[in-house]
Amino acid sequence: MFCLAEIKDTVAVHPSNFGAPAEDALVSELNKKYANRVLHDVGLCICVFDIKQAGEGKVRYGDGFLWYKVVFRMVVFRPITSEVIIGKVKSSDEDSIRLTLGFFDDLYIPAAYLPQPSAFDPNERAHFWIPDSELTTKTELLETPTSERMYIDSGEVVRIRVESDEFYDDEPGPPKATEGVQVKREPKRAPYIVTCSIAEQGLGPVAWWNNAQEAGQEDDDMDQG
Repeated sequence: MFCLAEIKDTVAVHPSNFGAPAEDALVSELNKKYANRVLHDVGLCICVFDIKQAGEGKVRYGDGFLWYKVVFRMVVFRPITSEVIIGKVKSSDEDSIRLTLGFFDDLYIPAAYLPQPSAFDPNERAHFWIPDSELTTKTELLETPTSERMYIDSGEVVRIRVESDEFYDDEPGPPKATEGVQVKREPKRAPYIVTCSIAEQGLGPVAWWNNAQEAGQEDDDMDQG
């Protein structure tokens, strides 16, 4: 889920930090610049791991800052394909479930990657699964008793498998106009999105499988008794 990325940059140290050790001042400035920032094809930057190289600080005329050429390693969030991680349901709509890790909120489970048969309940604003059901259509599933449904509710802790990730660079440009009429701008996508699935056994809300294990243990105890 986390890895180290080597980055080269030129960073300025503010005069107020001149009294601090050079490495501490550089780490502070690099964290200000990179922490919680998405680097295209690299991932979400968390914090500086270490500094591998740093040149001598040089004062640039006119600003009084000390400028350093540095090579450093950054702790980066970028899960690998097929990795299993734990997240929490943030919200749901008809197309997908959105998850959060606390520090990253752009993980999605598309409806196609949910266990089948499943459907979205607009009243509960949540997807549900009916195990071992032969029903296939959304209409049929929404007509089932709620007691038969296994909901994936907001706040639920979920075990997910990473399917893919994508980076986007949707820089807002000037509004377009067609024959004098301003065209509505498309909503900006998150710079980094991770697509996940819970279609396999053992994936999905952790409570599902904990309850199943407890039920299996009770059956074993009854058989032994």
